[in-house]
Amino acid sequence: MTDISKLLQQAGVNPGSFPFTSRYKDIEVTSIPGADEVPIVYLRRRFVPQADSFSLLQIHTVKDGDRLDNIASQYLGDPEKFWQICDANNVLHPGELTETLGTQIKITLPAGIPGYNNA
Repeated sequence: MTDISKLLQQAGVNPGSFPFTSRYKDIEVTSIPGADEVPIVYLRRRFVPQADSFSLLQIHTVKDGDRLDNIASQYLGDPEKFWQICDANNVLHPGELTETLGTQIKITLPAGIPGYNNA
């Protein structure tokens, strides 16, 4: 076991511990020196894919009572994929997508997966 592996386990973060559906699954875990030589373990920055890397499946119009986790479950089959909808709509704060009735939300394939509109 490497030193970084030991460190990650002590911090409760194991490489590959993020599920396949997680937005962090491909993000590198690294560390910086901390106080008293105790390293601080963190994830490198995650960059949101460009808008043109998403293939549109359909549009959802926000109705009263809509929640992004429920929308993600309805269209993507997983409520924890709400972040994919945020990425496709260039939104950092998930609540922005459902706060205004009538807002149109793009439901897309994951970034980089070609659809008929960019195959």
